[in-house]
Amino acid sequence: MEETLYFLIVIGFLAGLMDAAVGGGGLLQIPGLFNILPQNTGVPTVLGVGKVASFSGTLTATWQYVRKLPVPWKMLLPAALLAFAASYLGAKSVAYFPTEYMKPVMLVIMLVMFAYTFWKKDLGQVVRTTALTRKEMLWGLFFGALIGFYDGIFGPGTGSLLAFVFVRFYGYDFLTANASGKVINTTTNFAALTFFVPGGYVVWAWAVPLALANLAGGIIGARLAMRGGTKLLRYGFMVLLCLMIGRFAWDLWV
Repeated sequence: MEETLYFLIVIGFLAGLMDAAVGGGGLLQIPGLFNILPQNTGVPTVLGVGKVASFSGTLTATWQYVRKLPVPWKMLLPAALLAFAASYLGAKSVAYFPTEYMKPVMLVIMLVMFAYTFWKKDLGQVVRTTALTRKEMLWGLFFGALIGFYDGIFGPGTGSLLAFVFVRFYGYDFLTANASGKVINTTTNFAALTFFVPGGYVVWAWAVPLALANLAGGIIGARLAMRGGTKLLRYGFMVLLCLMIGRFAWDLWV
């Protein structure tokens, strides 16, 4: 038990730091939990424990960002509400939806995102000063619902998808995009918890230390991101995409 607790704290801290800084904490946390927790632990329980920690870390990182950065609340709030509902539906569909089909789709999406970010050197480097248009507001609702459902049913890469959407389709710099994505990601994590917690899929003896470690990592990760600025986040984003591409490709290969 002591060894399990130690690994939970290490994984939780690193996942929280990584997720707050560039996203993709689930890439480290979910596989880590499957390896650390007992082999007879059900998939919904593993995901439930992970969601408690993810919510803790993401909420902390979001608070760190929005205190110091301007985010488009007028679009984010309704998008977050839709994302909440979609994430809840996604979490309820975990037992029925063949999530293995998500991996090849996500591999293609990540490859496209990496190629686009690599070739477009100025992507996410310019701070936007203009207000969102009505069309952009509507697209925000669509993306919120779509990515919210994905987060509820599968999860890994949600923060990266949100950040890329805000950079590519809204012209935000990586720092503002990361902050905006965290607002929606916090909502989707909470929505998933409204399914996992009442359903009895959370073992609190594992979830609490993992969440506290995730929270600590979230604080440090957000501060590192804000100090490093958009240039550092662009490089970190591409490194994260490489890791995710490798992860999904490995899962498909084996």
